[in-house]
Amino acid sequence: MNHEQILYLLQGAWGTAELSALTFVFSAMLGLAVALMRVSASQVLRGCAFGYINLIQGTPLLVIMGVCFYGPSILGFTDTPAMFAAVLALTIHAAAFLGEIWRGCIESVPKNQWEAAECLGLNRIQRMFKVILPQALRIATPPTVGFMVQIVKNTSFASLVIGFAELSYNAKILNNSTFKPFLYFGVAAALYFVICYPLSWVSLRLERKLTVARDQA
Repeated sequence: MNHEQILYLLQGAWGTAELSALTFVFSAMLGLAVALMRVSASQVLRGCAFGYINLIQGTPLLVIMGVCFYGPSILGFTDTPAMFAAVLALTIHAAAFLGEIWRGCIESVPKNQWEAAECLGLNRIQRMFKVILPQALRIATPPTVGFMVQIVKNTSFASLVIGFAELSYNAKILNNSTFKPFLYFGVAAALYFVICYPLSWVSLRLERKLTVARDQA
């Protein structure tokens, strides 16, 4: 493997990292909105969030990517940027799972915390943002960091439908020209490990730290 090929794979790894970071930022915002809708007092909002989660979780990611990449052409838009379509599809997909994860974390906060906040005269929005969410954040941190690993892995789907030049796509291009699959996909696997392992390690450390804190409380 020469210098140019190594650089090409590293460029793909950077594309994977960039796509993962953008996806997590936008899916976190959308996922929080979905989670808050799921625990809302409004039956309409709960129903909309429930429908969104079930629709997206029941739809393959490849289909979502195809819709996001080719769908805008129906509305008259042409040449949809690959990055835009990939981020949009991954955000829609990840937000459904993050929303459900965070909904469970919000509902796991003891009921007496709601009651205590209500006794202080706080309205529902104040109770949620000043009392419940700070506690739910501690519970949600380990599974959220762990889910980021899945986001990194799911970026590989962007090369199948959209042709986005991420790590697995660049490894495939090099393999097609040299017919050395074990070499290039092996290096790609090692680069995925370099990206994912720190996230898995952080998730495990946070889980242990929060478990100890909860046992000492």
